[in-house]
Amino acid sequence: MSVLNLSSTFVTFFAVVGPPKVLLAYAQLSRGRTVPEMRKLVLLSALLAALVGVLMAFCADALTNFFHISDESLQLAGGVIFFLYAVGLVLGMHLGGASEDDDDTLTNPLAEGVRELLLPYVASPLAMTAVLVESLTKEEWGWRFTVAGAYLAVVAINTACVLVLAPLLRRTHQTSLEVLSRLLGLLLAAVGVELFLNGLQGLGVPLPSSGH
Repeated sequence: MSVLNLSSTFVTFFAVVGPPKVLLAYAQLSRGRTVPEMRKLVLLSALLAALVGVLMAFCADALTNFFHISDESLQLAGGVIFFLYAVGLVLGMHLGGASEDDDDTLTNPLAEGVRELLLPYVASPLAMTAVLVESLTKEEWGWRFTVAGAYLAVVAINTACVLVLAPLLRRTHQTSLEVLSRLLGLLLAAVGVELFLNGLQGLGVPLPSSGH
């Protein structure tokens, strides 16, 4: 049985790498860049994120077989990662972002921007975990296309949001985005718990019925 259906798969991707998180990252980068530079950065990083996500969706079986990882282990690990990251969101801690005291900057602003977006967006560990977990819930190529499509839809929404709001990002106060991120953190915590419980159930651990 699939851990999540199509709609909740989309919601999961939206929570871990959707506009609230991406806009926060781009808002920080936009302060030292022009609007044309930001547009180039948006398009390039979105393309890279889409390629990485689709690759993970279709290579999930090969990766887990190579590292001898069971579906249940991945669900347990994914649940823990989701929950810890969700707690960080609720507490206002943005895990996986670039370090503020990192002085090793690149001379090319575009390359530097992509590097700063590598972990929070382009190759987000949370997003990649979600893609792997979802891809492995059904042994069908059609489902892999569905997971890849849901991920690409979130990437497209991110791109549209940043392109539309790029001129305003450098003047936007981050409070509203922080509030939305914390609300999404609550949702992501619930998703993490569901993944963890599903992994336990797959290992044969008896769980109480939710019928009460």
